[in-house]
Amino acid sequence: MATVRELSAPYENFMLGPQRGPGVCTRCFNLTDGYEHCYACTRQDAVLDAVAPISYSVAHEQLHHALAAYKRSTGAAARRLGAQLAAVLWRYLDSHEPCLARAAGVEGFPIVTTVPSGEAARDGEHPLRWMVGEAIQITRGRHARLLQRSSNQVVPRSFSPDRYVAERSLCGEPVLLIDDTWTSGASAQSAAATLKAAGAGVVAAVVIGRHVNREWHENDRRLRALPRFDWSRCALCVPAAPPVRPVIADAPPAPRAEKATPA
Repeated sequence: MATVRELSAPYENFMLGPQRGPGVCTRCFNLTDGYEHCYACTRQDAVLDAVAPISYSVAHEQLHHALAAYKRSTGAAARRLGAQLAAVLWRYLDSHEPCLARAAGVEGFPIVTTVPSGEAARDGEHPLRWMVGEAIQITRGRHARLLQRSSNQVVPRSFSPDRYVAERSLCGEPVLLIDDTWTSGASAQSAAATLKAAGAGVVAAVVIGRHVNREWHENDRRLRALPRFDWSRCALCVPAAPPVRPVIADAPPAPRAEKATPA
């Protein structure tokens, strides 16, 4: 049987680790045009106490396709992709769950749950819940299904506490919320709102892929400038990148004043 390291290793070749710094949203790590928060984060409540994306998921590229295909494929292809993504999530959490706990201001997360599927027909057997509740050893014993989709009609990709209902009440416990993809953040923030309304304490989120478009503004240049993916670093424990300062050429020296010649 393949190990976690062997299953996750191929993803190192195309994952891109987010890094804090100028022009990076301080909430979700989206690339911005020089602003502190991205457009989506300015238009919805910030309910989550911390967010950690494992990698950028660039539209139409390898991680994007894997995250879409693992829940739409069947048979051997679905099992292979599910096992690989479970290994990515396991390997990340094994090293960096403490980073997320520190960022959220708690010692740890006694409960781990997942964001329900965006499609009601798929939610009952969503592979993300299998990954967190069965495949990943370090989350298996803490996993609980705390949320389900509500029957309320909610505008897609919009923040709404009415999107989900809680399965049971909570008593102030910190909760680690896991999702596969973050696009606008509406699903994860809505899920966090529902959990807190049910009595949860701190709620922090890990997402496998933070969706970005390479063609937007300077994204292509900025994504190509990111260092090679490194399992020992995460978006929360790597120091922020310093601001880029323009290089200004030295000014020419001022002309020396000539001494007056005595008459």
